[in-house]
Amino acid sequence: MDFDFNEDQQSLREAVRRWVEKDYSFERRQAIVRGGGFSREAWDGLLGLGLGGLRVAEAHGGLGLGAVDAMVVMEELGRGLVMEPFAQAALIAPLLLQQASAEIQASCLPRIAGGEALIVLAQQERGARYRLTQVSTRVHEGKLTGHKSLVPAGDVADAFIVPARISGADSDDQGIALYLVERKTPGVSTRAYSLQDGSRAAELSLNAASASLLAGPEQGLALLELAQDIGIAALCAEGVGAMEKLLCITADYLNTRKQFGVAIGSFQALRHRMADVKMQLELARSMSYYASLKLGEAAASRRLALSQAKLQLCNSLRYVGQQCTQLHGGIGVTDEYIGSHYFKRLTVMSLQFGDDLHHLDQVSRRMQDTAGVFS
Repeated sequence: MDFDFNEDQQSLREAVRRWVEKDYSFERRQAIVRGGGFSREAWDGLLGLGLGGLRVAEAHGGLGLGAVDAMVVMEELGRGLVMEPFAQAALIAPLLLQQASAEIQASCLPRIAGGEALIVLAQQERGARYRLTQVSTRVHEGKLTGHKSLVPAGDVADAFIVPARISGADSDDQGIALYLVERKTPGVSTRAYSLQDGSRAAELSLNAASASLLAGPEQGLALLELAQDIGIAALCAEGVGAMEKLLCITADYLNTRKQFGVAIGSFQALRHRMADVKMQLELARSMSYYASLKLGEAAASRRLALSQAKLQLCNSLRYVGQQCTQLHGGIGVTDEYIGSHYFKRLTVMSLQFGDDLHHLDQVSRRMQDTAGVFS
């Protein structure tokens, strides 16, 4: 199998990397963190590359590119520690909106492609523990009432895609539909806060808020699962980019820091630890490729593959983050040093779209017929 990127994908990577290096320096990122974790100016600059339409069909003004192209972009955003919710707004939202009526598609997709609308998935609920079927938000006469947590950039988003229950108990597999809710709709309120890595999230409260149906209960849960899998694939690519950059930062530090008159990077014990870090990075990279390539397959094999990828990502994130921080010594945990911010971001990534224990459970449930051997 050929894993080389084509010329267009290489150009895409270089364009995003140049933007990160020029317009998203560590100093600017720190200023964005102090400002609340989201910058509309930085977001507009990123979308100025045309990336808002990355997964939007050409018929709606987008580029109509695929999962591998998205992976390339996410790797570079990970390298730059970009906090703006690109995966949510430019990868997940277009997928879900493409299942809506022609009227909603014509209204929303061109705006996403043009960078005029920031639409995010508001899916997480208190006590759900990553279970997509745990939905207590209810629909009554076309209006939504409920509460969603950890909504990316929720207080500045223009609209939300909200799973809500039409029928059944809160944990039933059936009866879940997807709705589009405008932020300015009466009955919608948000409360913003910063996550550990400095990015912005919000609590979303819905009190008899008007909404437009995107997908009925016959396909709501399946689409929600696909959206989560796209998010995991994007997270895997972002994690690879972040770990790769942190590895480079650590290698530079080891080759600069001196003890006993020599660079500590010459010490055999530290070289062995760096080799182990590199191994974990490459394991995560291979599973990131695997995740992106599996997105187009049937739900059963796709869900298993994405849980396997997220499980490996969690293991790699933890190992790379901890080892690189320890190799730096005390400076590795100071807020003034860029390495500590990579460690924070890697830690938050490990909890998004399911932690290691959740996906270990998912993998074990789906591998009973193979006796624990990957198929």
